[in-house]
Amino acid sequence: MTTKYAIAAVSTAIMGLSAGAALAQDAATVAFLMPDQASTRYEEHDFPGFEAAMKELCADCTVIYQNANADVSLQQQQVNSVIAQGAKVIVLDPVDSAAAAGLVQMAQSQGIRIIAYDRPIPDMPADYYVSFDNEGIGAAIAQSLVDHLKAEGVEAGAGVLQINGSPTDAAAGLIRDGIDSSLDGSEYETLSEYDTPDWAPPKAQEWTAGQITRFGDEIKGIVAANDGTAGGAIAALKAAGVSPVPPVTGNDATIAALQLIIAGDQYNTISKPSEIVAEAAAKVAVAFLNGETPEAKTTLYDTPSELFVPAVVTRENIKAEIFDKGIQTPEEVCTADYADACKELGITQ
Repeated sequence: MTTKYAIAAVSTAIMGLSAGAALAQDAATVAFLMPDQASTRYEEHDFPGFEAAMKELCADCTVIYQNANADVSLQQQQVNSVIAQGAKVIVLDPVDSAAAAGLVQMAQSQGIRIIAYDRPIPDMPADYYVSFDNEGIGAAIAQSLVDHLKAEGVEAGAGVLQINGSPTDAAAGLIRDGIDSSLDGSEYETLSEYDTPDWAPPKAQEWTAGQITRFGDEIKGIVAANDGTAGGAIAALKAAGVSPVPPVTGNDATIAALQLIIAGDQYNTISKPSEIVAEAAAKVAVAFLNGETPEAKTTLYDTPSELFVPAVVTRENIKAEIFDKGIQTPEEVCTADYADACKELGITQ
């Protein structure tokens, strides 16, 4: 598993931390528990970023990483396991935000700190919450699509599809609320809406295929809540022979999505380098280990929180936002199938 840190600014920030941050309890154990493998971000970005930050902040700390693969029962077992292994802090990205309330209560009753990560836990306040602004993400991707449809002269009253994330994920609910805030105030009609179980791209693809049969060329755009569901929607459109593919939104800036944007098949995504949130979680974890109270930048669901503001990426700004900032490299993204398009956009020579 790679531990390459893609964001130079984050690495610099870690190196600049005061020596006092390294006073965490000797040989303390911290667990980093992620929810699923439907998105590649956890193995490619979140855990490597967290691991690198912890090595800088607490070289003697032990970091346990586990992924629940969208299984609520497995995540329960993993929490029990890391507690048995002596974890003092658990960074938890829950499979099911409601079910996670019991995990928070159990851990806190044993003096273990819980940092909710990426997905909030509304029913039982964690000790801290770090994430990007999920409601803002939903509003941004949907507004970007609305503005694009207007610029392209798509008539008022035209229809769009809305593909939300998992119904058990509170972050997906926030993204949905943000999408609604932009679409409901626009001149475009939401033809149909879907909550994607476990964020599974095949489910999004299957649903989109049904909507293509139902609505045909009435579909002028699709607001998909992340890159996986966007990829599923685009696959359905292509399989049905829809040409040109209507604009489809996304979120996460995965390599596959960046390639789709470069090729012109996906309209936008959200650049939210997970290493930024991972580093913040590591800082909070070490503060807890040191007996300190991390500063709350805001509060969400009665939980002290820090929420980061992401950037919308389209074909027009992908070079500046992704490649010029070192979030991805041309070698990783501009493979043979995308070489010509990368040259056209000035990403490669």
